[in-house]
This record gives sequence, structure tokens and C-alpha cells, in this order.
Amino acid sequence: MGELARTIMVQGTASTVGKSTLVTGLCRLFARQGWRVAPFKAQNMALNSFVTPAGGEIGRAQAVQAEAAGIEPTVEMNPILLKPEGDSRSQVIMLGRPLSTMEALEYYRQRTGFEAVVKQALESLRRAYDLVIIEGAGSPVEINLARYDLVNMRVARWADASVLLVGDIDRGGIFASLLGTLMLLQPEERERVKGLIVNKFRGDLELWREGERMLEARAGIPVLGTVPFVRDLGIAEEDSVALEEGTALLTQKQQGEATQQLQIVIPRLPYMSNYDEFDALAAEPGVRLHLVSSPEELPERPDLIILPGTKNTFADLAWLWRTGLGMQIRRLVREGVAILGICGGYQMLGERLCDPTGVEGCAGAVEAGLSLLPVETIFASLEEKVTSQSVANLTRTACRGLFAFVPEQPLRAYQIHLGRTADANSTSLMPLLEVNGVADGFLSEEGWVAGCYLHGLFENDFFRHAILRALGERSAAPVPEMRPFERMQAYDRLADILEKYLDLSSFI
Repeated sequence: MGELARTIMVQGTASTVGKSTLVTGLCRLFARQGWRVAPFKAQNMALNSFVTPAGGEIGRAQAVQAEAAGIEPTVEMNPILLKPEGDSRSQVIMLGRPLSTMEALEYYRQRTGFEAVVKQALESLRRAYDLVIIEGAGSPVEINLARYDLVNMRVARWADASVLLVGDIDRGGIFASLLGTLMLLQPEERERVKGLIVNKFRGDLELWREGERMLEARAGIPVLGTVPFVRDLGIAEEDSVALEEGTALLTQKQQGEATQQLQIVIPRLPYMSNYDEFDALAAEPGVRLHLVSSPEELPERPDLIILPGTKNTFADLAWLWRTGLGMQIRRLVREGVAILGICGGYQMLGERLCDPTGVEGCAGAVEAGLSLLPVETIFASLEEKVTSQSVANLTRTACRGLFAFVPEQPLRAYQIHLGRTADANSTSLMPLLEVNGVADGFLSEEGWVAGCYLHGLFENDFFRHAILRALGERSAAPVPEMRPFERMQAYDRLADILEKYLDLSSFI
């Protein structure tokens, strides 16, 4: 039996202090130094997920961290993924496959039985790599839930990990958050914390040096460094909190006059998932993205509406109708505006959605869709959930309208969905794509209304620019020159920042 890999664990004083981003940067930094490094997060709660090459579903953050480390993601990197379907209900993904949908209380009751899965996944990584960088979740001192801990100090103990505790100075209260967290830890847990990291600093670092010294004096452990607030990093975010806080690339304001840009609308669905697949679109200089939550936020005449994926299609469809966005989208499309539905958004474009077994919460539910494509969706059981990486080709009959300039090249994408969508009225619908020889999606006769189950299409540079060209020629707007969208540059930029501002010499 070989030696187990060394471990470092990044914990935070709260959610959204930057743990995922720091782990991503550390994975890249140590990989550049020659370490075979892997990320690990025992339990992740997120709507943004990713499909591994083997077809398992994990949190998007761990896939990003693996990419930064230069390795393929595996389900062991995130053995438990919780995908919220309501305030207290989540779909539980265990080792990449759906286990069941549980209320919070039920999950807590069963949670101790998941320890063996977490331990086995962690050990598997420690046998395969030289260094495992572990990410915690939320705060390690939610003392009312300490007995259920499956992701913070209990994992640190199993891994015998040195803990780096991160606080967000941009929120204020950095002394209270870091020192208060240390105070609430049990003595044996506090001994594991070997250093503090101050994250998201704005201003003159020299004016903060006294604060670092005061933190060290009161905590009795070193401040490893202060990381500056980094704008426009271009790294996929872990979950929808980044949308609410405006740090996601999708929410950042594009420069230039709106009249000189293609106007693309994405409804901000409450359960929107995998929104990072539009980051490449948001980065285009000739595109202005509008993330909208009400009809008042819609531009007068957008060039394209994208209905994104969702973890709860029924709830988000009801939200579209309730806010009035549903009626306005129907009006715009009938006036000629192009629309593309992806996964749950594709399902909403149809005439109706049926949930005979209650997989989305209400057995026997039938809801009217937007009726922009003559299709219907029937939801299946969790056992029939599709998760796969896919290679697709546009069908010959689909090379028109929105897809007129898409070349005959394979598209790399992925699928994560429940439900089957088919022709509702026996009409002569045009399949949009062929995925491993199987038809997926549909296209209207004019070519400007389409939907499919594939995520990640816009991450194919040639596809993205072909769509923009079609929209530009239709509206006479200037089309941006084709340029690749590369995340590795962002990982290297982040690693450079951490190398400059953090002293990790005592850990490696």
C-alpha cells in the first residue's frame, strides 16, 4: 500500500468568501510547480454541475479546479452533490448518480451513513495523486449542525489536513469573522488551523499591514497573506450567489453603445443552472447580455432570447408566467425575435409539460408551455436521468436561420436532464442535432425558434461566432471577429496572484 498524498484544506468564515476560487488558484499554482494535484469537496450544494468523461455528475467548481490542475474530473472529487429544488428539498447525487430527492430533515437523518462514501472517495484521490486540496463549505462553526458535519472539520480530521481559514474583507468585519470562527472551534480543531488568509482586499495594502499584525497577535497563528479583489477573472462560478452579487461574468456590464451591439436576453430563472456556459458569449465585445427578471428589463427589440437550463422546470415556468415574462417572450418571438431553449428552457418552449410520477414535486401535474415549438415533455424517474458528455453535429436540414453559418464540424457539449421531449402533434418538425446518431432538439420552419438538450454549445468558438454572424446579418449589427475563449489564461492569472500575495512555503 503506497503512501497517501499530502493534504491542505481551505475553509471559510462563511459562504462566498472565495474558497472555491482560492482552491482553483492553488490547484493551478501547485500543478505548475510539478505536483500531481487534485481537488476534493465532500459535499457540494450547487445548481451548476458538470458531467465527467465517465458520465458522472459533480459540482461545477470541482470540474473547474480539476481543469486548473490539468487533470480529468472524476466523481471522487465531489462524492455528494446536492441540487436544490426548493427551500428545503434537494436532489441528492451520490458518486455521480442521482440517489433520491430528499427534504433537509431526511437528509440530515441519513447523512451519517454517507461517511463511508466520503472517506473512500478521499482515500482514492490520496492514493492517485501527490497532493489533494480540500474545500470546505459555508462555515466550520455552525455549532447547531456540528454533529452532522460531513464537509469541514470532520473531513480535515479524516485527511489529517492543515487548514487555511479564509475571511472576506470586502464584506467588512474581518476581525470578528476570523477571530470569532477560531474562538468557536473546539481546541483540537483550532490546532488544525495553520494560517489565515484575508481575501478580496481593495485599496492600499501597505495601509492594511498593521491589520495583519493585529490579526496574528490575537489569533496566535500567521496571516499567510492578503489577496486583492480581482475583477473580470473569467473563471466559472460555483453557484447562483455570484449572479445575485454581480460577480459572475454573465452579470458584468459590457462596454460600448448598446445600439452597436447584439442584444441577447437571458431570463434570470430562480432555479437557473449551468449559467457559466454563457460566459464565452458574455466575453464577446460585440454582445450585450441582458439578464432579466421582469418585463421592464427587456430591451425593446433583442436579437436573441436564450431560455437557459433549470433544476426545476415547472417552478421556473410558473415564474415566467407570473412575472409576465412568459407573455412578453411569446410576443417578441411572434414578432420575429430569435429564441433558443437549452435543456429546461427547451422543455418550456413546448406546448405542455407532464410529470406523471412527481419527479419535479407534484405527481400528475400538467402545465402549459410557451407553445413556441410543437413539442411536449414527459418527465421520467430519477433512474432515467441522462448525464453524458456528447459530440453532436447539426443536421443538414437545420442549416438555416439562426444556424445558417454553422460549419460542418463536431460540437462538443454535455447533457444533464430528466424528461423526454417529442413531437406533440405529429407535425414535420426538423431535428436540430444528431448526438451519437440520435436526433436531439427541434427547429422551426423559419429557423429562428429552436431548442435542444445540449449544454455548452456556446463554448465551441466556431458555433458561437456562427450564431453571432447570423444575428448580425439579420440586424445589420457589426459582428465581432472570431477569437477563442480560453479559461486556462484565467487560471494562470489567478495562480500568479496567489504566488505573489500568499506565503505557502511552510505547507509544501
